Amino acid sequence: MGFKADIITLFPDLFPGPLGASIIGRGLDKGLWSLTATGLRDFATSKHKDVDDTPSGGGPGMVLRPDILGRAIDAISPQNDPRPRLLMSPRGKPFTQKKAHQLASGPGLVLICGRFEGVDQRIIEARNLTEISVGDYVLAGGEVAAMTILEAIVRLIPGVLGSSASSHEESHENSLLEYPQYTRPQNFEGLEVPPVLTSGDHKKIKQWRQAQSEAITAKIRPDLLSKKTD
Repeated sequence: MGFKADIITLFPDLFPGPLGASIIGRGLDKGLWSLTATGLRDFATSKHKDVDDTPSGGGPGMVLRPDILGRAIDAISPQNDPRPRLLMSPRGKPFTQKKAHQLASGPGLVLICGRFEGVDQRIIEARNLTEISVGDYVLAGGEVAAMTILEAIVRLIPGVLGSSASSHEESHENSLLEYPQYTRPQNFEGLEVPPVLTSGDHKKIKQWRQAQSEAITAKIRPDLLSKKTD
């Protein structure tokens, strides 16, 4: 069985969204990976399908109830499910390219999309949810974050990109940002493609690209260079 992704969300109609387009979508159509979006309200028992309640101790907003979210998780991810369960959360550990590679080599994952003020802490502990973040900012919900994480992972699954070499020199693959890319025309508004790239000398091209990656990383993300030497 290939990579299997399950998403729990208040808005299942948002999926697959961008994940159904281009090469990622073609991989989905070919069965290289699968995606199921489950609506959280399907597990609510009240007349109005409420899934949230006011925060204990007071405060603004609403909190997703642990009993309803627990039923949803149990329905799609039983105890013997080997897939990790990720909760989209601004307080979670940052998602990285290294993490994307780790998850792409596994059986899949379960993603829980938070809303409002978040989820009851007890469901995080009771269902062993791992909080993960796509950046130091707050979104209205976890759906866009889940799409981001899934796209980063799925494109690494063998066969999805078509060529395993396509991603080897991309940004964050080796703690460096990617070198500049050029194509035709040779001259664009007075700006030329660097001559080394049309020289046919593959050794010089490789050296130029490496130097460019290092210079761009030092200028834009010097923190990545410190990670490279850790």
